[in-house]
Amino acid sequence: MENEIIFEARHMHKVFGQTIALKDVDFTLKRGEIRGLVGENGSGKSTIMSIASGMQPETSGEMFYKGKPWKPDTMVTAQGQGISMILQEANTIPGVTVAQNIFAGHEERFTKFGMVNMKKMFAEAQKLLEKFGISHIKARDSIDKYNFENRKLIEIVRCVTDETEILVVDETTTALSLDGREILYKIVHRMAEEEDKAVVFISHDMDEILDQCNVLTVLRDGDIIGEISKEDMLAAKTEGTKRQEVMKRARYMMVGREIGEKYYREDYDTSHADAVALEFDDVSFGNVRGFSLKLHEGEIVGLGGLSGCGMHDVGRAAFGLEKIRQGRILRNGVEVKNPMTAIRNGIGYISKNRDTEALILQGSIGDNIALPCLDGIAKNGLIFTKDKNKLINGQIDLFSIKCRNGKQWVNTLSGGNKQKVSFAKWTAKGSEVFIMDCPTRGVDVGVKQSMYALMEEMKKEGKAILMISEELSELIGMVDRLIVMKDFEVTGELKRSQKLKQVDVIEYML
Repeated sequence: MENEIIFEARHMHKVFGQTIALKDVDFTLKRGEIRGLVGENGSGKSTIMSIASGMQPETSGEMFYKGKPWKPDTMVTAQGQGISMILQEANTIPGVTVAQNIFAGHEERFTKFGMVNMKKMFAEAQKLLEKFGISHIKARDSIDKYNFENRKLIEIVRCVTDETEILVVDETTTALSLDGREILYKIVHRMAEEEDKAVVFISHDMDEILDQCNVLTVLRDGDIIGEISKEDMLAAKTEGTKRQEVMKRARYMMVGREIGEKYYREDYDTSHADAVALEFDDVSFGNVRGFSLKLHEGEIVGLGGLSGCGMHDVGRAAFGLEKIRQGRILRNGVEVKNPMTAIRNGIGYISKNRDTEALILQGSIGDNIALPCLDGIAKNGLIFTKDKNKLINGQIDLFSIKCRNGKQWVNTLSGGNKQKVSFAKWTAKGSEVFIMDCPTRGVDVGVKQSMYALMEEMKKEGKAILMISEELSELIGMVDRLIVMKDFEVTGELKRSQKLKQVDVIEYML
């Protein structure tokens, strides 16, 4: 029944060491709701739902699900009872098949006399994949065959079952292509509007929140600050003025202050130095063929296209992570063949897959930041704690990383704060060339604003940036020129202009 309370948290409190993640939070979710949860990085929005979905226990407080006390011991238990959460980071099991990932924790469905009927499991998994409209993924394949986006689609298939009553979508769309997003949006609206279930949609993209959600809750520093009603959310979908008013109000509640009007670059100055900072000379590797590009000092070049077009592969190659078949990648005349050469020659790489390629999760914030910089701060082969701590604390302050101190482990941070650490390690190193692959993935509006400002400052300082993104608005807003790729080849190049629109870019993508 619509408006029936399906989940409730009362006096929810969560502490990580000395960090208070949730402060006496009361949260209610009703059937038929697509409830947006927004807040700055570390505000507690993912923490509430990770407790509800059995990922971690609360410190104190109580929960009720369908009117009964709720205290799941694992995510598998919660999913079996109808609460599923699609996590922000990769959450698949490597080294096994797609089918085994889909039915992880539910193998008993296919087990008889202690033997798993893999043929039956493959068939059931393939049916599910086709039901969700992602038949290009094969149930028998190893999960390792598929990229980050396809693994996220597999996670969606695993999480959304007939038993699912509450679906939590945690920053999932940042990992998906336009087609992948549409698949997820259809699932979300079907569940809420046709099946009278509930969805919690966690996102930093306010346009997405306003387009997809019918009610909005705002958090700040572990507290629920306020709510934007169904009436206002509905009006925001159809009235341009109301949309801007709601967006402004939500952002104010998130940060406790007005977010300035300036967001992307306001200039249209595409000038740069003559010196080439990084060059791709007719490079072929993997499926990419004959890619050429000169990135100059003081220039921001964007790479855009649909997921799977090859742009992420180009970023990996620039850091020496791909085996080059033909051509050369040059930095100051030195051929970049591996990450060590790239680092020694001033190249920093902010990977889209930060948990597997950018960060040591089981290491401290300080060690992650300092690792590329050890050669630079060593004196006569010795590293002094005072110098190391000065470097680390300087970056924590520069990026406003929410943490107790530099000794805190990275895996305890929110997604946005992890991304800040990804940036900090290379600014601390003093890199001159930055390969930024989806640099603002999973960060809040205030942090995005500061990252864009940092990129502008880097350009003025003569640093070179290769910005790879699936967000056309930020590419158009930030780059001097935009290279568009399709099917692993360049299909167009567009220069920064006040007249440049998304539709102009999409023409080269399709």
